[in-house]
Amino acid sequence: MSMAVVGMIAGMALGFAGYFGGFGAFLLVAALGAVGFVAGRLLEGDMDLGDLFRGRDDRRR
Repeated sequence: MSMAVVGMIAGMALGFAGYFGGFGAFLLVAALGAVGFVAGRLLEGDMDLGDLFRGRDDRRR
């Protein structure tokens, strides 16, 4: 599945949450989507947990 299709599905989910549940539901779906994205990247090995807590200067070294 291409990233465009994944983005479209995520946008549609946020749109439905915003339309049917209001702004609070929109924020909840967006926050849980971000948590799921980070968890998926961690499980795939594409991201290290230290990447989230290091500053910009530490990444260059």
